[in-house]
Amino acid sequence: MNQEKITAVIAMLREVEEDSCVPKNVKSKISITIKDLETSQEEISIKISRALHALEELTEDNNMQADTRTQIFNIVSTLEIV
Repeated sequence: MNQEKITAVIAMLREVEEDSCVPKNVKSKISITIKDLETSQEEISIKISRALHALEELTEDNNMQADTRTQIFNIVSTLEIV
C-alpha cells in the first residue's frame, strides 16, 4: 500500500517536472527527489523524510508560479499520509 502511494507521488512529481513553466533549478531538485524515492536500498521512512525536506525547500523558491507551488503542497500532503 505504501509503495502504491510512493508510485503515485512519483507520477505527480514527474508531471511537475515535465511542465514547461517550471524553472530549471526546481526541475533538477524534483528529478533528484524522484531518484531518491525510486531507490529501494533505504527504509521508506528515510526516503519520505528526505523527499519532504527537499519539497518543502522548493516551496520557498520565489521564481515558482503559484499553481506549481500548490501542486508541490499537494504532493507534500500525500507524502505525509504515507
